[in-house]
Amino acid sequence: MKAATIVVVVLALVGLWSSVYVVPETEQVIITQFGEPVGGPVTEPGLHFKIPFVWKVNRFDKRWLEWDGDANQIPTLDKKYIWVDTYARWRIADPLLFFQRVRDERGAQSRLDDVIDGATRNAVASHDLIEVVRSSSRPFEVTAELKGITPGEEAVKIKVGREKIAQEILEKASKITPEYGIELVDVRFKRIDYIESVRRKVYERMISERKRIAARYRSEGQGKSAEIRGQMERKLREIRSEAYRKAEEIRGKADAEATKIYAEAYNRDPEFYAFLKTLETWETALGPDASLILSTDSDVFRYLKRAK
Repeated sequence: MKAATIVVVVLALVGLWSSVYVVPETEQVIITQFGEPVGGPVTEPGLHFKIPFVWKVNRFDKRWLEWDGDANQIPTLDKKYIWVDTYARWRIADPLLFFQRVRDERGAQSRLDDVIDGATRNAVASHDLIEVVRSSSRPFEVTAELKGITPGEEAVKIKVGREKIAQEILEKASKITPEYGIELVDVRFKRIDYIESVRRKVYERMISERKRIAARYRSEGQGKSAEIRGQMERKLREIRSEAYRKAEEIRGKADAEATKIYAEAYNRDPEFYAFLKTLETWETALGPDASLILSTDSDVFRYLKRAK
């Protein structure tokens, strides 16, 4: 009797436990009976009741969810092949329709792959590359250094920008997602890149252009260096010329002063001056083994004769 009572109590507890469920703030519920929905979605948080063992609780997130697509190779309007990687934010707006059309989040991700990738491909293929990579439609500016890296692009008129293309993708995709009970709130470009063959050509062109700019800078530097050296040489010649002029001027003044002194000394005692010059001549001309032949009227002979 006691065992039967225990079994009945256990079964009652299990039945009571199976007849209630809790809906958190972040979730919403669809009740199904044998795979078919029963009633509408349960969105109010709290404790709720159900028929035990018959009704099944299917839970769905209320929060914004992330969709992160795979990178796809897409041609632009001007036939440039690029890799485009996008991401989006979405939520389950109608859980009943969501359950009926895609069943769960995995199915939703698969449908979003088709919808967003298709809208992205159509949008990118409808615009030139420059419009896809630009962040806005402001006028394209090319500095003097960068001219040649993107030849001709400075003349392209930008009608839209990357943000508007992303908005265009969102508008087109968000018209389709309500069919699956999904609200799409945002679509963004995560990465835009050239395919490998085009990227290699772009890098080669950028490297070539940078080398050209470097060569131009070196040439300008060499020209400036030659100009500075020329100015230095000219200044040096001017300094040397001025120094030579001053040296000659000083030397001329000194010679004039010496001549003046010699003249004054000669005028005071011409005989002594003649004698002094004669001695200087002897010192220069006579040596240990020198022979001297003099005329009788020379000053040297006259002084030697006096010295006897």
